[in-house]
Amino acid sequence: MDDPYHNNVNQQMTEGGQYTYTQDGGGQDGYPYQTNYPQQDEDAASDATEGADEDDQMYEGEYQGIPHPDEIKEARRAARLEAKRKARLAAQYEEEEEENLPEQYETIMEDCGHGRFQWTLFFVLGLALMADGVDGFVVGFVMPSAEKDMCISNADKGLLGLLVYVSMMVGALVWGSLCDKMGRRKCLIYVLTIDLVFSFLSCFAQGYGFFLFLRFCSGFGIGGSIPIVYTYFTEFLQMDKRGEHLSWLCMFWMLGGLYASFTAWGIIPHYGWGFTIGTQFQMHSWRLFMFVCLFPALAALIGIVFMPESPRFLLENARHDEAWMILRQVHDTNWKAKGEPERVFTITNIKTPQTQEDEFIEIQSDTGTAFQRWTVRKMTLLQQVMANVMSLSAPELRLQGLFLLIVWFCMAFSYHGLGVWFPDMIKYMQYEEYESKVRVFHRERVERFHFNFSLVNQVHREGEYIHDKFANIEIKSVKFEESLFENCYFEDIKSTNTFFENCTIKNTVFYNTDLWQEKFKNCRMENTTFLHPKKGCHLNFQEENDIVIYLVSFLGSLAVLPGNIISALFMDKIGRIRIIGGSMLASSACTFLLLLSFSQGAVICWQCLFYAVSVAAWNGLEVISVELYPSSKRYGLSLAL
Repeated sequence: MDDPYHNNVNQQMTEGGQYTYTQDGGGQDGYPYQTNYPQQDEDAASDATEGADEDDQMYEGEYQGIPHPDEIKEARRAARLEAKRKARLAAQYEEEEEENLPEQYETIMEDCGHGRFQWTLFFVLGLALMADGVDGFVVGFVMPSAEKDMCISNADKGLLGLLVYVSMMVGALVWGSLCDKMGRRKCLIYVLTIDLVFSFLSCFAQGYGFFLFLRFCSGFGIGGSIPIVYTYFTEFLQMDKRGEHLSWLCMFWMLGGLYASFTAWGIIPHYGWGFTIGTQFQMHSWRLFMFVCLFPALAALIGIVFMPESPRFLLENARHDEAWMILRQVHDTNWKAKGEPERVFTITNIKTPQTQEDEFIEIQSDTGTAFQRWTVRKMTLLQQVMANVMSLSAPELRLQGLFLLIVWFCMAFSYHGLGVWFPDMIKYMQYEEYESKVRVFHRERVERFHFNFSLVNQVHREGEYIHDKFANIEIKSVKFEESLFENCYFEDIKSTNTFFENCTIKNTVFYNTDLWQEKFKNCRMENTTFLHPKKGCHLNFQEENDIVIYLVSFLGSLAVLPGNIISALFMDKIGRIRIIGGSMLASSACTFLLLLSFSQGAVICWQCLFYAVSVAAWNGLEVISVELYPSSKRYGLSLAL
């Protein structure tokens, strides 16, 4: 409300710093209690004081209890000064809290100790990391069977591998950002649930497009687990135990690779374990393998439901009471397990930063319709996440973030690139060895002969086959070039990598075979009949499920074990940077020696050694990425990953 006395009273400051008050239109005489006030106009005097002596003139509101304008202005001035003083103190207090919270939190974690609670959380989060490791191997193991089962071309096969990694990268960025606003535990539950749902549905997808979409969604979910897991576990660890225990946690990614390799080795070759419903729905063993790979994520989801939220996250968001209760739970759990239940949690005062902005947003979100409240909350969350992302470009974080991105990119490129290359290289060497043993038949003439044995790794050029019968046999890696088939009969034929090129086929019947038009290149057919053809793609488990491929992946995952042990034991003793530098130098030497390897045994040996030494650099990068970023911006680790 406007001040009724403010319209005709002006405030001025003299040279001495004193304030004087004048009234518009006043004369030379002042009020009896304020000598520097000018005389009041006659028409401004009230009837109550009219005729009174000027020396005895008094303030007209004195008898009514109305404050004088001087008192009102003085009170307002004092209120403004007090508000400014409190604002400065609040800003100084908040700055001190931001500086003191990490030190205070470290003291609290030392008081809580390291024991049963951290080890329980270690195994639960390890299962989540194991689920991520399993997902990294699933596509590679099922691809040889899936590409035959769903008719996937080489280009589409490469697209599947690309989209899976892209989805994991996007998931790491999105979920890593959200966990700084929504909480570590809540986001980890979300990502594991998304991975479980879409991975389960992908087990039954019959079309390649639908399968590709479901694997993309699954990768989007599980991709967020790595940055959340490391950040979550770090905030329950003391500084002097962080490097060692994060390195031990990395071993679960290796266990995921061992689990995937072992189950693929034991399940996929047993194609009789599958079943078929009609002609449209087929559940082969490679789909059963994908279903079994869901178990680590399911176990992690069940375990994380019983774990508390990160108290460091709660303190950063001014949720003091919840954080105190969780810290007390950690303290009591650890010391009771150590046989000291009488120890009391002595922390009673935890300083937390003020969140006036969040309170203002919460007030806004409690007004309006339900849709408006939902919109305010979601838009506010999006703005906070984007602001947090942009804060990574701050001068104090920009340089170290750029270096981390470069190192992470180089490590991921070499590790995953060689991981994809190793199995293909083994298969290529096997193919070269197989090609060297091919048998060539030139201008052979076979007449009235019954082929009741398999044809394997052969080339027939300019041959003639008259009145011959091919029944209940397998034709594998066989090529017929410029040959003649006349009055022949093919029945119940299973073929793999078999083609007819520039051949002439006359009066021939193909009954219940998988020989279709795509396998006849530039062939001339006369009076040829195809009865009950097996169209589409068909699995050949004897060819596609080479045990050597699973053995190579199993040995590569097992080779990570010594690297994990060494990095865990020496991470805090010789430092993160030395671990990273030495590991990358040794792994680059292994990569160079691969150029000199021309046998399967040598490639497998250098592969295992490369995995063993490079994993130490991974562990060091994961630890240093968590430690370099403040708690409110630790999703920067997700960007690097």
